[in-house]
Amino acid sequence: MLLSVAILPVGLMSLIQNLNLSREAERSAEIALLGRTASAASGERALLQSALGSADALGPGVLDAMDQQRNCSDLMRNFIERSATYVYAGFVPLNGMSTCHSGPRSTAVVDMRESPAYEKFVNEPGTLVTSLDSGSDGDPSVIQVMQPLYRDRELLGYIAVALTHELLRSTHSISFGTEGAKIATFNHRGEILTADSGSGDSATDILPQGTELVSLLSRTETTFRDYSNTGELRVFTVVPVVPGLVYALGSWNPKIAGVGVLQLSRFGAVLFPVALWLVSLAVAYFAVFRLVLRHIGELRGQMRRFAIGNRDIAPPVLSDAPTEIADVSQTFHNMARILIRDEEAMEAAVAEKTVLLKELHHRVKNNLQLIGSIINMQSRVIEDNDAKRVLRSVQDRVAALATIYRNLYQAEHLDAVEADRLLGDIINQMVNVSVEPGSNLKVVTKLEPLTLLPDQAVPLSLLATEAFTNALKYAGKPEGEDAAWVRVSLTKAENDTGILEIVNSIGEQENEVEGTGLGSQLIEAFSTQLEGEASFGIEGKTFVMCLPFRIEVPKPSVQPDITNVVLTSAARGGARH
Repeated sequence: MLLSVAILPVGLMSLIQNLNLSREAERSAEIALLGRTASAASGERALLQSALGSADALGPGVLDAMDQQRNCSDLMRNFIERSATYVYAGFVPLNGMSTCHSGPRSTAVVDMRESPAYEKFVNEPGTLVTSLDSGSDGDPSVIQVMQPLYRDRELLGYIAVALTHELLRSTHSISFGTEGAKIATFNHRGEILTADSGSGDSATDILPQGTELVSLLSRTETTFRDYSNTGELRVFTVVPVVPGLVYALGSWNPKIAGVGVLQLSRFGAVLFPVALWLVSLAVAYFAVFRLVLRHIGELRGQMRRFAIGNRDIAPPVLSDAPTEIADVSQTFHNMARILIRDEEAMEAAVAEKTVLLKELHHRVKNNLQLIGSIINMQSRVIEDNDAKRVLRSVQDRVAALATIYRNLYQAEHLDAVEADRLLGDIINQMVNVSVEPGSNLKVVTKLEPLTLLPDQAVPLSLLATEAFTNALKYAGKPEGEDAAWVRVSLTKAENDTGILEIVNSIGEQENEVEGTGLGSQLIEAFSTQLEGEASFGIEGKTFVMCLPFRIEVPKPSVQPDITNVVLTSAARGGARH
């Protein structure tokens, strides 16, 4: 758009110059057509002016011989015989009875009162050039030139000189470059005198459609476009042949007249600036695309690929880009290289810390298993059942802790523990150790996939250990069933809430084993750590322990604010990126 505004003055100047040239060319074409029309009618002009001069020259002779009929007729006849141009000459008095003429019966009196020429002269006395369908005494159609004759100031009549239409039409000069042109002449009264028309065509066919010839008198020395009476679009010119008396109308084909070229030049006057504007925009866009847009697009693609994780190597620097864009590309290359290096260092540090932490969990698990083995060895040398029971409960708790740490170092992510897998391992381990062979105790588990943070997984697993230990201890064979049973379920409810439920059957007689109350205290303490509240109760022939707890969702790490980070295009001398 800015480029369009910038080249607007140039385009306006070009438009104005082209329009001026177009107008000058149009005027030149008009002058050329007028000259061609005048040239085509030049022969007719010479004949008509000669006829007017001849009529004036016959006037004195007619005045001298007016009273001598034979001498006057001889004068007219001799004039016609000496001139091969005219076909009739005569004097017509105001009464219309002509006795002075060049007809074959020179002594006869010819009544001209019925002649259209006589009527026109009587109605409007003066010099007149008119067309007659037939001349005097049966002559073919002629053009008659009438010149009034005065004696002193008295109008006596008019002297008429006639020429044939064929003679006048034969003088229409159609030169090279005027093929298809047609010329018609008419007098000041709008009457057609001569017309170039083909065989079978009417003289009015070449005239402008719906236009009176009298109205064209005000358009002399001009050109105009209009449809002819045949419906063809043509170019017309009007020039005077005998000023005030006879005019020539030229009818031209638009192609020959050059009007199409004029229209094309006028159209080109507008088209050229528009084409110049479009070409300049195309060149500008191509230049901008080649110099800026394609490099920016390539640089944007490099940034996108780098942002989505394609960071094997730093993106290459644009080689054929302009200096400013190459500077930006170099800056991005340096930034990417620094980020790749730093990420590799961070990934190595994280991997190292992960290995160390897993090794720590592994060693804690080994130590706990060692403690459990020591407790087991100690319980074997003790014969007191109460002491063995206490050592067994401690051993179960240590084994549960060992299982937790085993799951931690085996987990792919150290910040997430699969609670369902952890509880399954603990329950299987306790069943294998606590349930005596041959016992009909059934253990049913329903553990849905649930991922917890280590801070929740540890108290949950210890709580499940205590509760499951109590369930195994107090599980009895209910009436009507084959064996005692224990059910453990871990489900996830709505609103990020987990539910641990341990249910055991109650026998016909209460279990006489008395507890120390430590398990209940531990369950209550672990429930507090989980921000839940464990509930206990007997429902029918079952004992139910239920613990709803809130699942903590890991919070996303806060991204550092990088809006104020400024990257230089290149490091200064001696500096390091």
